[in-house]
Amino acid sequence: MQELRFHGRGGQGTVVASILLAEAFFSAGFQVQSFPAFGVERRGAPVEAYLRIDLQKILLRTSITAPDGVLVQDSHLLATVDVAKGLKPNGWILVNTPEGEGISGPFSGYRVAWVDATRIGVEQGLGTRTHPMVNTAIDGALARVMEAPPLDCITAAIRDQISVAPDRNIAAALQAYETVQF
Repeated sequence: MQELRFHGRGGQGTVVASILLAEAFFSAGFQVQSFPAFGVERRGAPVEAYLRIDLQKILLRTSITAPDGVLVQDSHLLATVDVAKGLKPNGWILVNTPEGEGISGPFSGYRVAWVDATRIGVEQGLGTRTHPMVNTAIDGALARVMEAPPLDCITAAIRDQISVAPDRNIAAALQAYETVQF
C-alpha cells in the first residue's frame, strides 16, 4: 500500500488533486481511498488531503500518519508546516517551486522532486496570475515521480472531473510530467 499526503492552501485545489489522482489510479486497476482534512475552512488556510492506493482491497480506515510521499502545492508552507512529519524513511517529497536547490538540504534522507507548477498554471491560463491553479500540474508531476498512474488515466480523470478548461488542465499535467526535476 502507498499512502500520500497533500499540503496546500484553501482555493488551490488540493482536495481536487487527491480526487483526480484517486480516479486515475482506480481506472488503472488500483483500490483507492481519498479524503481531506480541514482546519479553518477559508481561502489561503493550510489544507491537507490524503490518498491511499493499493492493488488489494484497502480495509484500513484511519488517518494517514506515516505517508510514503508528500506533495506540497505551495512552497511557502515549508516555513510554517512540518511537511515531512511522519514521512517514511526514503520517502519522497514533491514541491511546487521554481528551483529545488534550497529544498534538498532540510529533507536529507528523502527523495526530493520539484516542479514549477505555479508557472505552468499561469502559462496555461488556469486560475489567475495571483492565484493560479496548480493541482493538475502537481498530478502530472506525481505521475512521473511515482511512475504511476499512466498519463492516459490522468488525462481521462481530468476530462471527467474538470469542467472548466479541461484541455488546458491536461496540458498543465503533461507539461509538469515533462519538466519535473529530481
